[in-house]
Amino acid sequence: MTTYTTKTIIDQIVINEDNSVIYRQNVQTLDENNNVISQAYSRFSLYPGQELINEPSNVIAICNVIWTPDVVSAYQASLVPPTPTTTGA
Repeated sequence: MTTYTTKTIIDQIVINEDNSVIYRQNVQTLDENNNVISQAYSRFSLYPGQELINEPSNVIAICNVIWTPDVVSAYQASLVPPTPTTTGA
């Protein structure tokens, strides 16, 4: 009977201009000879200040370095829609 194992690899981490982080995860299924018999890629986006629970440890380490309090504040401020201005009638 053939035995299969699964291996998960984070093979790409990108830091965008707005300090968001995108990482690509490669999940491979291997046979008993370590030949890859299938693989699937998934991409995940993370934004400054976002909870990092259940994220890969190497991704968390990068986010913790680049997401300083100033970066998180600036990112959150960029999400606030501008207040409409009214003109006098």
